[in-house]
Amino acid sequence: MHTSIRFLREGWDVVGLDNFNDYYSIALKRKRLHEITLSASKFGRRFEMFEDDLNSMVWRRLESFTFDAIIHLAAQAGVRYSIENPRAYLESNILGFQSVLEFVSRAGIKRFIYASSSSVYGKNSSQPFSEKAACDSPESYYASTKRANELMAHSYFKTAGLKSVGLRFFTVYGPWGRPDMAPMIFTKSAFSGESIKVFNHGDQKRDFTYIDDIVEALFLSVQNFEKISKAEIFNIGYGSPTGLLDFISRIEYVTGKSLNKKFMEAQTGDVEVTFADTSKLYEFIGRKPIVTLEEGVEKFIVWYKSYFNI
Repeated sequence: MHTSIRFLREGWDVVGLDNFNDYYSIALKRKRLHEITLSASKFGRRFEMFEDDLNSMVWRRLESFTFDAIIHLAAQAGVRYSIENPRAYLESNILGFQSVLEFVSRAGIKRFIYASSSSVYGKNSSQPFSEKAACDSPESYYASTKRANELMAHSYFKTAGLKSVGLRFFTVYGPWGRPDMAPMIFTKSAFSGESIKVFNHGDQKRDFTYIDDIVEALFLSVQNFEKISKAEIFNIGYGSPTGLLDFISRIEYVTGKSLNKKFMEAQTGDVEVTFADTSKLYEFIGRKPIVTLEEGVEKFIVWYKSYFNI
């Protein structure tokens, strides 16, 4: 949603593709779609939505468009769900990504950006995480599928000359985010008075990255695409890990509520610390993330209160 609106604002026409599955609230997804439609009208641009699956025949319908860029953000997300239902990840993240690669290659699209994940680093990579790391020991099936995407993109460059930019996202948060992510869960609990589960007894750090900084990196990756000469991979994170308990404290401060914390053992598939080395991306797009955690949490909770009429 945020990415679509950013490009509409800059004078692009946008075509969206989503299957609106029920992994989380379809109502939230519909409201995001409404926001994009309003923005298209506001900026006088064209927006068209295809409600279909990556592994369907929708690509034949999309062949009628001439695309200047493809930004592939669709995936089955969630580390823990990948342990329970790995086949969903195979179908969406592997076979779905293959469908995208085939379309981009067949249509001769010159700028191809896709979402990878910081989860590819696992526990064996040194801190801060650098794109030079081997990333050969994923902690979850989800992480394996995202690493596979990077290798698939690399092979398409080798065999078909398809250049691409893969962005390894680090703990994205902000307005309109997923309900199963910590910021939404913690904020909901703050206002409802429910307890929260704090895994690994709070001994975790995440490189929280505000959505506006992610979107700007996506936009500038398209704008600077001519700089790359192969299948490239970049970290996109704030570049400074925050302790989970510090993140919770920030939510408590902004909401004015105290959270009842239930400390738990670490979950299978979790990594203790994520920390992005963003120097390679800065060299590529000439911009570093600028939204601090304090600013980002404040903006997120302002949206949350407005969205839920609190």
